[in-house]
Amino acid sequence: MRYDDSPPLPESRSSISPDRPWFARRPALTVALAALAPTCLAGWVLAQVLTGSDSGGRQPEGMPLAASHTTAGSDAKASASPTPAPGTAPGTAASPAQSPSGAAAPAKGPLTGRTVVIDPGHNTGNFQHSAEINKQVDIGTNRKECDTTGTTTNSGYMEAEFSLDVSRRARALLEAKGAKVVFTHEGDRPWGPCINERARIGNEAAADAVVSVHADGASAGNRGFHVILPARVKGGAADTAKIVGPSRDLGERIASNFGRTTGSSPANYLGSGTGLVVRDDLGGLNLSTRPKVFLECGNMRDDKDAAQLMSPEWRQKAAQGIADGITGFLGG
Repeated sequence: MRYDDSPPLPESRSSISPDRPWFARRPALTVALAALAPTCLAGWVLAQVLTGSDSGGRQPEGMPLAASHTTAGSDAKASASPTPAPGTAPGTAASPAQSPSGAAAPAKGPLTGRTVVIDPGHNTGNFQHSAEINKQVDIGTNRKECDTTGTTTNSGYMEAEFSLDVSRRARALLEAKGAKVVFTHEGDRPWGPCINERARIGNEAAADAVVSVHADGASAGNRGFHVILPARVKGGAADTAKIVGPSRDLGERIASNFGRTTGSSPANYLGSGTGLVVRDDLGGLNLSTRPKVFLECGNMRDDKDAAQLMSPEWRQKAAQGIADGITGFLGG
């Protein structure tokens, strides 16, 4: 409905006949006032136009503004949310609950005051930007490619699509508990970000927990999920001594809850059945100063795992397991 608070237009002079008998019998003062009324009303309308409108098209006060989620590097500007594609995460559109300032009113819950950074693995645009993502970056103990393309299912469903969808679903669940959720990217950039930038985003956000969402690309027959924990490393900008302990706690909680909500088993091809793997070669972990883990939700190259990963219902369960693990870690 168009917003319009202008007054009704005055009645046309042509609708009042000067020959009507009742008008002719009115006293002179009444006639004079009647003659002045349309002029005064027209002047009032003109004053409203000059003082009440905004030539720049400013939205009137009280009209709700579109809400926006927090993405690193943005000023959290209000923007219209695109129409979600079928099977995408619920809760990504602007909330109807608005604060007086026009921004979405934050939920209050057990995670109020906590900051969680979610890192959707890879980027669908990486396939078209091999030169950029192949540039070497410093990870403290070594140098590695800025980013990689990620894997796909045999039918072509990209890991980057999967990771962004699950991340959005997890965000909605965490925000409902009161957490502030920061993304390393929203899939709105042509490629990247690089692994060192992803780590820096979590550090600068002073995140209470960071989770990087992925799916593996092992050979067929290898099934299940696993959580990657940071090893104790020190070199250059990398020093994980302070996060090894809390990161393991975070990882164990996510593994437990993820298995429970999805019904998936820990990976049968690494981790000795625990669903936990320690690595010292991942820049996203080496450069982190905040508790952080990677989650490989399943194997995209195995048809049985891929069927789950492509299911919106299963992805919602995966997001629930991630959110529950983070909530438990943060004491919510």
